[in-house]
Amino acid sequence: MTPPRVLTIAGSDSGGGAGIQADLKTMLALGAHGMSVVTAVTAQNSVGVQGAWELPVEAVRAQYRSVVDDIGVQAVKTGMLASPALVTTVAELLADQAAPVVVDPVSVSKHGDRLLADDALDAVRTRLLPCATVTTPNLDEVAELTGVTVKDEPGMREAARRLLSYGTRWVLVKGGHLEGEAVDLLTDGHEEHWLRAPRHDNRHTHGTGCTLASAVAVGLAQGLAVPEAVRQAKDYVTEAIAQGFALGSGIGPVDHGWMLRGNT
Repeated sequence: MTPPRVLTIAGSDSGGGAGIQADLKTMLALGAHGMSVVTAVTAQNSVGVQGAWELPVEAVRAQYRSVVDDIGVQAVKTGMLASPALVTTVAELLADQAAPVVVDPVSVSKHGDRLLADDALDAVRTRLLPCATVTTPNLDEVAELTGVTVKDEPGMREAARRLLSYGTRWVLVKGGHLEGEAVDLLTDGHEEHWLRAPRHDNRHTHGTGCTLASAVAVGLAQGLAVPEAVRQAKDYVTEAIAQGFALGSGIGPVDHGWMLRGNT
C-alpha cells in the first residue's frame, strides 16, 4: 500500500534539526512518504545560522511541478520562503492545489536569525495565507503578521481573529512562549479548541515549529479532520520535545524518531 504523500516547501537546515530535514523525518516517523521543494539553503548548527542563500524562482517552480505533476500530493506544508518573490511564487503554485495546505510562516530561527525578509510579510498576508487550510504561527510570528503582542489566552483569541481575516481557513496560535503549560488555540472563527500539554524542562527544542506543521500535514494527508490532525500532531511533538537531545554546544533538536526508538 502506498503511504500518504506529503510535500514540504521549505529551506534546508544543514544541522538536521529544522527545515526540510525535520519535515522529512517527521513524515517518515508518522507513516507518510515525504517529498521536498527546497527554497533556500542555510549553513546552520546548534548555535545559529551562519549563512542563507535562496534558490531561484525557476528552481522552486520546477521542483514543485516535477513532484506534483507526476507523483501527486495529498497534503502540502510550507516553511522558510525567504523573499517576496519566493512567497509569491509558492502562493501562485498553491492557488489551484486541491490538497490541504499547512502554512508555517517561518520568519526567525530558534536562535533569532532572520529567515524571512521584512518586505515579504505583506506577501505572506495577502498571497500565502489565503491558500492555507491551517496556519501555525508562534507568538513572534503572530506579532509580525498582525501587530498583536500576545501576553495571555485572550490575546491568543484576538490574534487568531486577525489571522483569519487574511483568508486562512483555520489558525493554530502556538502559545509556547507564554509562561505555564504549553497551550495552543486552534480555531476557524466558529469552533475553538484549546490544546494543553505539560511544559517539559528541556532546552533542546530546535525544529519544534517545523515538526508540528509537518505532523499536521501528515494527519490531513491521512484524511483526518483539522482538529484531530492538530491534536495528533501536538501529542507527537510534545513527546519529541521531551526526548530532545544535545548536539554541538548550543540548542539541540527535538527527537523526531522517538516513536521508532520506543522512547516513552
